[in-house]
Amino acid sequence: MPDAMNQTAIATQQFDALQKRGADFLGTRLAFLGGAMSWVSERNLVSAISNAGGFGVIACGAMPPALLEKEIEATKVLTDKPFGVNLITMHPDLTELVDVCVRQKVGHVVFAGGIPSSAHINGAKKGGAKVIAFAPALVLAKRLVKSGADALVIEGSEAGGHIGPVSLTVLAQEILPNITEVPVFVAGGIGRGEAILAYLEMGAAGVQLGTMFAASAESIAHENFKKAFLRAAARDAMPSVQLDDRFPVIPVRGLVNEGTKRFMRHQAEVVQKFQSGELDKPAAQLEIEHFWAGALRRAVIEGDVESGSVMAGQSVGMVTSVQPVADIIAALRAQGIAALAARNTGG
Repeated sequence: MPDAMNQTAIATQQFDALQKRGADFLGTRLAFLGGAMSWVSERNLVSAISNAGGFGVIACGAMPPALLEKEIEATKVLTDKPFGVNLITMHPDLTELVDVCVRQKVGHVVFAGGIPSSAHINGAKKGGAKVIAFAPALVLAKRLVKSGADALVIEGSEAGGHIGPVSLTVLAQEILPNITEVPVFVAGGIGRGEAILAYLEMGAAGVQLGTMFAASAESIAHENFKKAFLRAAARDAMPSVQLDDRFPVIPVRGLVNEGTKRFMRHQAEVVQKFQSGELDKPAAQLEIEHFWAGALRRAVIEGDVESGSVMAGQSVGMVTSVQPVADIIAALRAQGIAALAARNTGG
């Protein structure tokens, strides 16, 4: 029987073979995508992920084109490894943002927040970029592949920030066996290498991680924000609650705090104003939507973790210390390899 060192070497080869399709697609050593988190996924965190063998992704968010261009250029100063840019499909300057990515020779453009148009997909691809899109259901995954998406991300409701209604466990079973034409990366609630291994063996090309990196040493998030992650358990990361069906609330998963409690009271007050005739329906909807304006920045940058929006996935309970990105990635990979080695030896 091979000794422990040989078993680890064999398991390492097996793990790397499982993630080869995703790594080759990204042009990286590891098929670990960084989740694009507004205010967090900027040059420092993005370059740290790429330099550690993963694939960092700039969160464009609401940036205007000129600011995105500066962020891309600043990231190139910090890494010579591949990285991508995440663009929100609802951005009013989306066409110009795609043009910036093409001009800057960004290798991968990630479209999020909706289904990108064929024009935007084709614009990125004609400029030489590979297109990654989010698929919340099998029917949409098939449509995106037909529209020219080069890879997909399926993100479960366990994730932080804006979420869909379906868990990754279900999405993976629905989509991975049926979408084999392009690489599919999985996201949502992933915090251990054993889970990464399981999804790779199910057919995933790789994983996307956000929460695990948000409280890393290289993250520019405020110390209060990181401490909130260290204190939190999985059950503390809850989706926002909609009080009245007439006034839709986009579900956002974050740590429960005074802000989330006040949001419930705010919704109730707005509904009462609507029912009394003080506000019409559009004005009431706007008042509800504007409650969280600037709240993420308050939490991430200013450290206001009581009234700000502390977006976090359910894997937050597995964030137990502030570590360098390279150590987080190395630990996840080692866990997956160890699980393989143990199985190979019947352990």
